[in-house]
Amino acid sequence: MRTTLKRGYGRAAETNGNGRAVLPPGVLTPVTVYHQPPPAQPGVGMLVGKFFLWLFAAALVVAAGLVGGAYLWAHAKVAQTGAHTRDVKKAQAHLAKVPDPTQPANALIIGHDHPEGVGDRPRSDTVMLVRADPRTKTISLLSFPRDLVVPLHCPGHSLGSERINVAFHTCGSTGTIETVKALTGLPISYLISVDFRGFKGVVNHLGGVWMDIDRRYFNNNGGRTYGTYSEINLQPGYQRLWGANALAYVRFRHTDSDVYRVARQQQFVKALREQIKNSFGITSVPGLVNTLADNIELGIGGGRKPDLGLIEQWALFGYRLPPGHVFQVRLDNLQQYGPSGAELITDQSNIDNAVQQFLNPDVQASTKATDVALGIKPKVPRGPAPSKVSVTVLNGNGVTGSAANAGFLLGKRGYRIIVPPNGIPANAPNWSYFHSVVNFDPRQRGARLASLQLAKLFGDADIVAMTPAMRRLSNQAMIEVVVGQTFHGTLAPQPIDETPKAQPPYVSYEPSVTVPLLRSARGRVPFRLEFPSLLERSSRADYEVPIRVYRITPNEKAVRLTFKTGQSEYWGIEETNAKGLPVLADKSIRHSIHGRIFDLYYSGPHLHMAVLHAHGATYWVMNTLLDSLSNETMLAVAKGLRPLSK
Repeated sequence: MRTTLKRGYGRAAETNGNGRAVLPPGVLTPVTVYHQPPPAQPGVGMLVGKFFLWLFAAALVVAAGLVGGAYLWAHAKVAQTGAHTRDVKKAQAHLAKVPDPTQPANALIIGHDHPEGVGDRPRSDTVMLVRADPRTKTISLLSFPRDLVVPLHCPGHSLGSERINVAFHTCGSTGTIETVKALTGLPISYLISVDFRGFKGVVNHLGGVWMDIDRRYFNNNGGRTYGTYSEINLQPGYQRLWGANALAYVRFRHTDSDVYRVARQQQFVKALREQIKNSFGITSVPGLVNTLADNIELGIGGGRKPDLGLIEQWALFGYRLPPGHVFQVRLDNLQQYGPSGAELITDQSNIDNAVQQFLNPDVQASTKATDVALGIKPKVPRGPAPSKVSVTVLNGNGVTGSAANAGFLLGKRGYRIIVPPNGIPANAPNWSYFHSVVNFDPRQRGARLASLQLAKLFGDADIVAMTPAMRRLSNQAMIEVVVGQTFHGTLAPQPIDETPKAQPPYVSYEPSVTVPLLRSARGRVPFRLEFPSLLERSSRADYEVPIRVYRITPNEKAVRLTFKTGQSEYWGIEETNAKGLPVLADKSIRHSIHGRIFDLYYSGPHLHMAVLHAHGATYWVMNTLLDSLSNETMLAVAKGLRPLSK
């Protein structure tokens, strides 16, 4: 058996496309059952809110199918979203060329206000990077607080280090694009510009957006009109927000900071997706499309203009996105800065770490985090280490050097590369392979598990057992990879393992706090109440609104308990008999604990919500905006829910 790179990998290549040589390219326990939920059935709502472009895409695709004339109407609306203001037209020149549909793409969303006076310039309140990766079927969100002090890059201006929103105020979208590119080192192919009026219009056309409000929010400015914050008046609990209230909520920072505002903005994006999945309908398309076309402006790199083909490309990606594959990334170790303490700073290394999480989300994070929190030894079978896996790479797309490039990259990942026997060309039987194919030799121990790991590196690769005909080309390798047309010279990045370390739950036994609160509500709701016997140890009932009993819908009621931690963050427990709520869609894991079924909802490795279904009602524990309660603490509180005696 001939192995490694000695027979030409990395040296001069043949010209027949066989890739002989080119230069290297520039858990289950016996008593516990849990599983990832099956992928949701394809639907327009799956993609909306994950990416504002896909929201528009879904509306146009549906609208185009209504009547023959709608197709022309949709074309006109798509064109209307293209760059038409001077700002976005200028910014397009600073965008990277749109990558191949099988490759990741980055978009920058800028949310901004309207100038109030003739001489005023708009300001950006939202600066959010969105990455769609068809190879890992994930979407990542990375937000930058508007008050984050960073080196600004505004062509024609020398601004030094300032708040990131100054880039937009001074140089428009071009300044924000160049600043984010320099800050992250990432190419940006799309610019999505959204103004506040458009934001409110979209929310209202959707019939409002359901959101979990963590605490009491109130500000009326006392009749003042200058130097004021936006007015807001919200009670804690899960509820429907209309345009003005939703905008006030995502912009709020009166009594906390930009860190929490970023969290509220990412929470809104997630809630918007949930809302669309539940309520998007044919009759709402025309009004929604008109609103989006009037208020969202789309810049595309490489001089490309918006078209239905581009819209459909992203729509198909959104249709197939598995549950739990939207990842929210936040900057760590932000510190207050400046005389007022309003500015935020962080070391560049923290930004670099966030970028790596943004690029390489761990799709197994929720499963591994649950294992750690429950003290379960993972029993998911693992394949052999790459150094124990021999691989032959064949060219199945006819592109010169494809097999060699793939072999070189696999070799860098630690795999043992084997060339075909007897010096025959490293070509598949034909060059019509679209997806790459990973063939495993079932006669060799660990081959199938190894193929599962290796296929992830090629994104959409198919996995099949090696046939006798293909085995003759493998030279006895454990795995044989046929490189297809969707391979473009790169492998999927290795995900960053974000599995948290085990820690004891930080709770105390506090029924004397919670039982009296719930007894006051017992006769006012038509369902059995559950009291939390355990609370996060530093928490106390919120003094403003410790308990709220309200109608969550005209015919259904809810009870909300609100607690404040020693770090001045808020978490809560919601109890309701309402059915079909958007927040309950797309659970990450369903888990049986002591005979009761819990649905767990994760944000990366952080448990954001734990839900119990019992007595014909739903009870959930909601983490803080920053997910400050540990996974162990969240699970302890959820497991500690007990029926309130009659």
